[in-house]
Amino acid sequence: MSAKKASDYFHGEEGYNCSQAVLKACQEEHAVSQEMIDTYSAYGGGRAEEGLCGALYAAKSLLNDPEKTELLKNIFLKKAGAITCEKILGLKKLPCPDCVDLAAQIMDEA
Repeated sequence: MSAKKASDYFHGEEGYNCSQAVLKACQEEHAVSQEMIDTYSAYGGGRAEEGLCGALYAAKSLLNDPEKTELLKNIFLKKAGAITCEKILGLKKLPCPDCVDLAAQIMDEA
């Protein structure tokens, strides 16, 4: 990951949402296009498929391995208590910037 943390992109100068922030942080290592980052403006704030956390959704979209995807979901469940945005916010266990950093960190290790 770049020296700039994923959470620095989250609502930072660029105005990225959670999913875009993860993609931006992983841009170089995973060859993420700016077009993809722009497209993911639709997946923040609980609007990702099945209500998934946008940060989790972005990281999941970069993985092409079902085992790694399952591991990613399990880590989120353990640390955040849930995988959907609404439930994560309701539990107040892991704030959004931490979800963004967690997703990017997992991608760094993937």
